[in-house]
Amino acid sequence: MTQQPAVSQLKTEDFWYDLPEELIAQTPLTQRDASRLLVLDRETGETCHRHFYDIYDYLQPGDCLVMNDSRVLPARLLGRRPSGGAVELLLLRDLGNKQWECLAKPGRKLQPGQKVIFGDGELTATIVSVLEDGNRLVEFHYDGIFLEVLERLGKMPLPPYIKAQLEDQERYQTVYSREVGSAAAPTAGLHFTSELMEKLRNKGISIAFVTLHVGLGTFRPVKVENVLDHHMHSELCILPEETAAILNKTRDEGGRIICVGTTSCRTLESMASPDGTFVAGSKWTDIFIYPGYQFKAMDGLITNFHLPESTLVMLVSAFAGRENILNAYKEAVREKYRFFSFGDAMLIL
Repeated sequence: MTQQPAVSQLKTEDFWYDLPEELIAQTPLTQRDASRLLVLDRETGETCHRHFYDIYDYLQPGDCLVMNDSRVLPARLLGRRPSGGAVELLLLRDLGNKQWECLAKPGRKLQPGQKVIFGDGELTATIVSVLEDGNRLVEFHYDGIFLEVLERLGKMPLPPYIKAQLEDQERYQTVYSREVGSAAAPTAGLHFTSELMEKLRNKGISIAFVTLHVGLGTFRPVKVENVLDHHMHSELCILPEETAAILNKTRDEGGRIICVGTTSCRTLESMASPDGTFVAGSKWTDIFIYPGYQFKAMDGLITNFHLPESTLVMLVSAFAGRENILNAYKEAVREKYRFFSFGDAMLIL
């Protein structure tokens, strides 16, 4: 577990805010960069209201945007047992040899040896064992390339608070996604269009990519009273050579490093040296960022609005101050911003 500076106690309830259910966005906007943008000055707590395409006005030549290029796996598989009973598997982790760790429903029916059929039978599976946390070890049987089979049969694993059907699966992918492996989208990046990215590059803003494959632990609620007792899930993050070079150049020349999303932030804070320089590499990170954390790598953050009492609200509170964040969230509620994965965005500088 990554060490934090000493904090006596942080209560989970200190990160609660009241959110009317109707503000949880159920569908994405037609135009990605037309979402609203709440801009927060983390020093003063002052806010202003813009649109996402206005982010151009807040970025300067020499700044660097860091984006997570992970692509969401269509990891939700709907199938049936040979007897006809409906089954749902959610792929969590590729264990090699055609075996995956999966969430399985209904669990009581999916015991070792049980067969499952998907589609017209081009994909079948066998439950191998029940793991400690109740997840299943599943072996799949198919011809060809598994990712291609998944593209045909799998569905996007939308978060549990989204009840609406997603008409276009690509709207739960960023326009720059390329490395398949996430169980959920790095949603701050959903607001970018290729045109906006080109416009930013033309202004002299660097765009660099990292990869962090988002696990379902992202949605795991904090169930302990004291934040410090919460254990973070581990996720694989990768900092390429090219990105390390761009980040070090940005630092040397006095530019700002602005992370697109909490996943990019967690990657950089996991991979940065104590002096804030970067060396390429990869690692499993369980970094947990909460108030008291000293940031080494990040000067600004583009992010969505996160669930009450979540580790992500704790991360943005560590960066901008808990009171500033909770006040900004209250203002967003008053102004009827759209919340969570398909919702509006926030720029913290």
